Amino acid sequence: MTSFDTSPTLTVWRALLAVAVVFVMLATTGWSAVRDQQADGPRELALAAWARDRIAGHSLPEVDAPAYRLAHFFATLTSGQRFALAGKYPSVVGNLDGAPVTLRYHANRVALRQAAAVEKVRAHDEKLSPDGRDEAQARLDRFRSLLRGERQILAFDPSGKGRAAEVFGDLDRAARVSVVVPGVDTHLLTLERSRRKYAAPVGMAESLYGAERSASPGTRTAVIAWADYTSPAGLGMDAALGGLAADGAVRLNAMVGALPGASKVSLFCHSYGSVVCGVAAHRAPDRVADIAVAGSPGMRAANAGQLETGARIWATRDGDDWIGDVPHMEFGGIGHGADPVDPAFGARIVSAAGAAGHSGYFEPGTESLDNFAAIGVGAYGSVSCASADSACHSGISGERNG
Repeated sequence: MTSFDTSPTLTVWRALLAVAVVFVMLATTGWSAVRDQQADGPRELALAAWARDRIAGHSLPEVDAPAYRLAHFFATLTSGQRFALAGKYPSVVGNLDGAPVTLRYHANRVALRQAAAVEKVRAHDEKLSPDGRDEAQARLDRFRSLLRGERQILAFDPSGKGRAAEVFGDLDRAARVSVVVPGVDTHLLTLERSRRKYAAPVGMAESLYGAERSASPGTRTAVIAWADYTSPAGLGMDAALGGLAADGAVRLNAMVGALPGASKVSLFCHSYGSVVCGVAAHRAPDRVADIAVAGSPGMRAANAGQLETGARIWATRDGDDWIGDVPHMEFGGIGHGADPVDPAFGARIVSAAGAAGHSGYFEPGTESLDNFAAIGVGAYGSVSCASADSACHSGISGERNG
């Protein structure tokens, strides 16, 4: 006798429910419109000028050249030439995978100062609506925040809603690098928050970095808050589809592949970010040792084997997370596949005890954060398994502390 859980009747009902969910989304939020990157913005003009320019009698490399070729180009320049290019083309150099990370930090500080100057003018522009001036002021405040202290901004693009990435720790010396991949509504204005700090990408990464340092003080670690992709705007159709995840996956793999040294990498993917990581998995660089998902709507796969990666797959979800009520399936391109915390999926299921709801996984004091830290530093024996998978760390040969 066929079980109800796998019956064709239940499958049809799940499909109908998925369609109903989408129509509710559209009725309440509308078709989400992701603002395109400006076609004729300052960065695009800089890219055009870069393509025509030369240094020391040689043409500048194409910005989409492989990272190793860009790294070789910068290695042939003197320090003065590198910083001259960063000063002349900050929005280009600051986002070049393969450029030295410290040079990118410098270039992005220049780009941030330029962007802040633009928004300062806009914030007082009487030709703008009050809402327009308020948005300009909010962007100005964000840019000033990113310029404070010695913050290490690995990527920065203010066009449209904006993208960015920030580094905690020393990327050049790190033996283990963790990358936090956030979900919907991620852009420059949501990059960090004063309230609910650990629900925003910067707070997530900062919390994870502190937890990793506590878990293994002798391990050379770095953590990246990677908000450098265009995420869905709200719970509209884009959030139910995989197009933005596919674009984000390309950017994610390019960034990881260009990281300096030979560090092992762990991806920590929250909500729609887990869709990005699922799509990226089969082409992820070999240095990616672990992919951990939290509050996942699915990884666009029926099981872990379909991800086609040698990385270990970890999953967690708090009992109060509303994402558990979303149909975990794919129907006509809508939805993101099976539930990663279903034992049948084949992920290593870890405890999220203490995490409250959908955005609490990186809160200090939670088992989810402690587990992420253990995974990030390679201390797999310290991982606390969920009750559904009491042997989640079995079969892992050795720990990979750096």
